[in-house]
Amino acid sequence: MSTLVQARHLSLSFQQRKVLQDVSLRVRRGEIVTLIGPNGAGKSTLVRVILGLLAPDQGEVHWPEKVRVGYMPQRLSIDHVLPLTVARFLRLGGQHSVPQMLTTLNEVGAERVYHAALQTLSGGELQRVLLARALLRQPDLLVLDEPIQGVDITGQYELYELISKIRTQRQCGVLMVSHDLHLVMAATDHVVCLNQHVCCEGSPDTISQHPAYKRLFDSRAAQDLAVYSHHHQCSEHPLPPDSPNTEEVSRHG
Repeated sequence: MSTLVQARHLSLSFQQRKVLQDVSLRVRRGEIVTLIGPNGAGKSTLVRVILGLLAPDQGEVHWPEKVRVGYMPQRLSIDHVLPLTVARFLRLGGQHSVPQMLTTLNEVGAERVYHAALQTLSGGELQRVLLARALLRQPDLLVLDEPIQGVDITGQYELYELISKIRTQRQCGVLMVSHDLHLVMAATDHVVCLNQHVCCEGSPDTISQHPAYKRLFDSRAAQDLAVYSHHHQCSEHPLPPDSPNTEEVSRHG
């Protein structure tokens, strides 16, 4: 698998407070890499550095080739008096044809909301529209910052399954940020546990047993994860217990 982006030894401070310290990360084509960690761990900051929105104090981000990025923001604030349909919103990201937009909405299971006002969408519908907007760029790399914001537990499972399916069908890389410790760990290839620095990284099975992971997250979360991962590997999909829980960026064309 070819490398799409590689971050090397990134460090960044805000007002003398260390936000990132010697963080390295790589995303390959066809791979889902997920950043997990507590609030304030630097996950979204790391994404902004990788996308070129913030300059690191130290380290570098290397793009081995021309890579098209589709970005799905953590949240989207919409003025409820703004007359904005899904169709018009999708066109804001580029001059896409109606067939292109409908095909992409169909890919994410949201074709029925094409004419709907953006403000009337449910949390799950809005996240699917944001995902569709990122996919319209035909990305080599999908960057998803908390893609399950405002989505119920059933919708979370469906979104993670959808992201995995898109990765397989499009053979793109995925860099995802999440607080979730249950579904996301079973829907990713490589996990990076971040708390200003990289505490541990590896496959979900490896990370779930790592002492650094267990120190960051309580034993109940670790137990729930182990139970869910076991059932997932057996092709069963029980719903795990609920867990606590801008604009598109253009990069390299």
